[in-house]
Amino acid sequence: MFAGVSCWLVFIANGADIVCVEHAGEFGQYLLGQSLTSVNVKDFISSHIFFRYIVKCANIVLFLLATTSIVEVLNNNGCFDFLHEWLRTRRPRKLLWMLAFFTFIISANLDNLATVVLMLSIIHPLLQTDSQRRVYGAVVILAANCGGAITVIGDLTSLKLWDAGLVTPSIYFLKLAIPVLAALAVMLWLVGKNLPARIELSLDRLPYRGDDTLLSRPQRLLMLFVGMGGLWFIPSFHRITHLPPFLGALCVLALLWMVNELCNRQLLGSDKMVLRRLPMALQYANLQNVLYFVGLTLMFGAVAETGVFHHLSIQINNMQIMAPLAAFLGTIMSALVGNVPVLLGSVDVVSQLNLPQDVVTTDGSLWPALSFATSMGGSMLLTGSIAGVLLMRMEGLSFRWYLRHITPKVVAGYAVGYIIIIVMMLCGLF
Repeated sequence: MFAGVSCWLVFIANGADIVCVEHAGEFGQYLLGQSLTSVNVKDFISSHIFFRYIVKCANIVLFLLATTSIVEVLNNNGCFDFLHEWLRTRRPRKLLWMLAFFTFIISANLDNLATVVLMLSIIHPLLQTDSQRRVYGAVVILAANCGGAITVIGDLTSLKLWDAGLVTPSIYFLKLAIPVLAALAVMLWLVGKNLPARIELSLDRLPYRGDDTLLSRPQRLLMLFVGMGGLWFIPSFHRITHLPPFLGALCVLALLWMVNELCNRQLLGSDKMVLRRLPMALQYANLQNVLYFVGLTLMFGAVAETGVFHHLSIQINNMQIMAPLAAFLGTIMSALVGNVPVLLGSVDVVSQLNLPQDVVTTDGSLWPALSFATSMGGSMLLTGSIAGVLLMRMEGLSFRWYLRHITPKVVAGYAVGYIIIIVMMLCGLF
């Protein structure tokens, strides 16, 4: 956030030359015979250039606020309590695949970071030793990153591609389904080879949750159906109405909230509603995620206005870097810098490259390949994604342990998925 605000402060204080070069025609119409002054330059930057980036950022921020609120309403009413029951097993490989399956499905339909917080809060009291929590916590990160990458609403990276009009939900899913599932299966198989013969479950039962379990199982299933089903309908809402996706998400949240009040109508007139359990960790992590994205969007917007990305694309064109190599470089950068900033910068750079139209156009092969590369790169190191950093904070996982035990498995899964993508490209299926 500090970097984003500082970049715009520097740009608005010293942006007269840049505006005259990069926006000469539009700035000339804005002046309409007026003299060139610093006040006119600042007004033009704030009301024309800066406003465009804020609108783009607001579309995604409002979508994230709506989807994370949906997760909190569902979690607050015990709609995910069935996971506690189904995941309670002493068979390590069964827990591995069940945990990965539920995390993958939830992350593909809900927010990636919210899914990580939810699943970590489930397995932490379930497992007895820290070593088991480290392994299965890493499994949550891998499954959540893969699940978030497979749909346009599952992660900030894919959501950015959808918001920019570079992918459509159905084609994006069909292109990435096989590579992502294959990569995840390889990673889970390798992790499962080193699991112990038996899991030591915690003997402590979950505490009684009080008022927030007054809902019956059918009521909780109804809320889960409204929330998850509504999120599935958002791409269709956008395709039918051509309105921004966040309006569909707000509509789903409003409908879920009405169902919530109907189901909890007995508590609305009493003081019991104040005592309801609130998932504070979920709220705090999601707020960090939103503010982090706002700061990155502001920073890359200011940098893009200086023409740096344009000059970088010219240098890449001169080097004649092919699309698969560009995606591979995106993987390395995502592991070192983070998947979200790498994809934000890649969209600005790659869109200006001299690549074939069938590669960079809407639903071109480059965009899902780039999304796969950044999601896998974000899983190679703990610092490669926001979810990985969150795992370090919640479970005390060390960077060295993850690098030693998990990174080689991610590399193997990435290699399998990347080979499948190349084969699909050769067959015309990607």
